[in-house]
Amino acid sequence: MTAVELDVRELRKPDKHPAIFARFDGLAVGESFILVNNHYPRHLKDEFDVEHPGGYEWDVVEDGPRVWRVRIGKSASTALPRIVADTSAAPADPDATGAVWTLSMRQRDLDSNIIRLAAGARIEAHHGPDLDVLVHVLEGSGVLETESGAVNLTPGALVWLPRRSQRAFVAGQNGLRYLTVHQRRKALTLEPFSR
Repeated sequence: MTAVELDVRELRKPDKHPAIFARFDGLAVGESFILVNNHYPRHLKDEFDVEHPGGYEWDVVEDGPRVWRVRIGKSASTALPRIVADTSAAPADPDATGAVWTLSMRQRDLDSNIIRLAAGARIEAHHGPDLDVLVHVLEGSGVLETESGAVNLTPGALVWLPRRSQRAFVAGQNGLRYLTVHQRRKALTLEPFSR
């Protein structure tokens, strides 16, 4: 059976990858299509490696110089479970602060980040978003300041931040590194706490 072609050469650049992933998502396991493009789709291959490692096939059928054809096949019904980060590993940049890791899959229901605060740094008091957040302390120490007191943060602590709750974070003398997990949202908007 000959695979159907998807020619994206005439599509606007921002429309190409969504069209390709929509076609891939519509495939049954074992089916494929031929992508036709005017260059080798290196960045698309990188996206497939992030989104579907081990769950897709990639075979170059025609390798330029004017037209590239790549057969893209589906070999698993969904994205496969996999390790996305090693939270016990030393940070690549030990001086980095803020969000030092983010869950990057395109199709997901969760958001997750690893946040690192330098010694003594703080995230000022604010009301959280309209969703619950779990925080898992990975390294260092600190204090979570709440509306009615403080919670000590130590490695291994799993903290629930209820939706809209008031919170502030203060890193201890060795800094603080923690993982957040929450329902995916469009954008984070922190509302300053006003007294």
